[in-house]
Amino acid sequence: MRFVFAILAFAAAAVMIGFGIAQRTVFLEPDRVSLTSTTESDAAYVVVEPGALAAHPGKQTVTVAGSDMVFLAYGRLSDVEAWIGEAPHVSITHDAEADALVATDSRDVEGDDSDDGAADGEAADATSRPSPTETPAPTPEPTPADGDAAEGDATTGDELLEAVPENSPVGSDLWLDELSGERSVTTTIDVPDDIAVLIASDGTNPAPSRLTITWPLDNATPWAGPLLLGGGILFLVGIALVISGFMHHRRSRGPRRNLPKGRGRMSGPKPAELRRGPMGGGRRAIGRSKRVALVPVLLLPALALTGCSPDYWPSFDQPPATTAPATTAPPVEPAATDDPDAEAPATEPLMPAVTVPQMERIMARVAETTAAADEALDGDLAADRFTGPALEARRANYAIRTSLPDQPGPVPVPATTPTLILPQQVAGWPTTGRTVLVIEKASDDPTVAPTALYLQQPSPRENYKVVYAMALAPDADVPEVAPASIGAPLISPEFKGLIMQPDQVGMAYADLLLKGDESAYAEFFDPEGDLLREQLGVAGQQVIRDDLKATSPTADIAFTNAVGDGPTIALATNDSGALVTATIEQTERVTPNDGGTIGFQEGAPGAALSGFTGKSAKGVQRIIGIQMVFYVPAVGSDEQIRLLGWSEGLVGASEVP
Repeated sequence: MRFVFAILAFAAAAVMIGFGIAQRTVFLEPDRVSLTSTTESDAAYVVVEPGALAAHPGKQTVTVAGSDMVFLAYGRLSDVEAWIGEAPHVSITHDAEADALVATDSRDVEGDDSDDGAADGEAADATSRPSPTETPAPTPEPTPADGDAAEGDATTGDELLEAVPENSPVGSDLWLDELSGERSVTTTIDVPDDIAVLIASDGTNPAPSRLTITWPLDNATPWAGPLLLGGGILFLVGIALVISGFMHHRRSRGPRRNLPKGRGRMSGPKPAELRRGPMGGGRRAIGRSKRVALVPVLLLPALALTGCSPDYWPSFDQPPATTAPATTAPPVEPAATDDPDAEAPATEPLMPAVTVPQMERIMARVAETTAAADEALDGDLAADRFTGPALEARRANYAIRTSLPDQPGPVPVPATTPTLILPQQVAGWPTTGRTVLVIEKASDDPTVAPTALYLQQPSPRENYKVVYAMALAPDADVPEVAPASIGAPLISPEFKGLIMQPDQVGMAYADLLLKGDESAYAEFFDPEGDLLREQLGVAGQQVIRDDLKATSPTADIAFTNAVGDGPTIALATNDSGALVTATIEQTERVTPNDGGTIGFQEGAPGAALSGFTGKSAKGVQRIIGIQMVFYVPAVGSDEQIRLLGWSEGLVGASEVP
């Protein structure tokens, strides 16, 4: 029976091992699925809709080819659509029934809507529209890249910002990432449902025509490992049964001690010869044969175990509970109406203007441009990333340092990771553009003040520019704000829910600097730690008067403050207050009081900025530009308005008109 069971064990082992091997060979499913679309349109842009990217689960490996230069970027669908605007483009969607990509030219859609003679759903002429679909192609697939890497000659967007054509999407701050290459680009991404891919050449020539999207498939064979292991175990059991059968058979044929009477002694080999056996091998030969038989017995399970990857074995781990990432704020509730039958107006969900990685990339570009402009003292180069009061202050500083290189530079933009990012909550594209507050530290030295930057993006095809660049006050108590994944609402300058309207803060503080405690607005502002009031307020102005009397006793000086042209930006804080910006221009006018003349001191910043080196009977004047950010509490709060940061510098100098 042992031999019968051994045969059955060998048969079962052969079946299990064969079936386990077949699962990893002839029965193995594909490890990826691929969809391809080929267009014949002359449109400069191709937009891969989120539905096409999510046609199958898993990371998307996108391969684009078909032109000498290939550009690929991905970002929010609303941002991609806003950047394209009315420009002709091809939209790539997914047909779920056919499991194929569908290419639709925007001009064909518009033509179908305006053509009264065409029937609904009638296809346009084949010569004027792209090929609508391509079935999944069995072409060789590119090897998926790790992360967001590209293959071939692809380069990242930071290397493509020189000599960018006007219609080129290269270098736009809207993209979460971008890359470019010659003839083809391949990248692997893993994007949420609201992300689209923009494909272009140079923004003028037709976009690349061939698109392939590949998703990984789960082709794990969880029973291949158990079958191979079980078959190996049965094979060992069969060998054990065979050995046991032979040993039992040998024992059953041992010498018989009770011989029949009347029979003589049997002749035969001597005991020593019996022990040696007919071939002379004896026990030693049997031992060698057993060791040889054990070799495959020991190797088989080892090979079965070492050759198995996790795809060979079932997994009993419970899938982790998944939660959607907090990348957007809760949708805005529709306004209540008195008509119960009225349909609620459609509202777009609010989302932060930028993501954290996106803003980090933007700030790296801003810091690079700023460093180049500061080194070259080039105001036109600075205009690529600065505007408003920040650009005015930098241009003036460059003009002064051209003649006086030892003068301090403007507020720096550190090439470091931001410590705080507060984007505006947006729904689509607001008419005022988008705003982001960024705070960066130039070093870990506590004596070096962090830099606070307000950046604005006026339109989709314009990049973010620094509007305000200020140094935070020592020990500035910045209130808690929303995380970057949610963002903060932009408050109207006329909002009355604060202890002072945002658009009145600059005017009130200008009056406070001019009049000190005599100002009607003094009670609204916290004087503790306000160094700017000490420098440019009543006390600071008196020091300037005393110095002028000591050096020019026949001259008088007058101070006037006016609200600057900088925009009022108010971002909400968690306690219903707001971070509010303002600008002030403080004018120092020096006039002779004895009918004589007066001019700028030789080698002074005023002379370097104005270029006026003579004497004037009308006098001379200097204009100091002040950029400020305040914390304004909500109505009903016991707190006062706090000055959190500022920067001041000479922005104008001339003869008195």
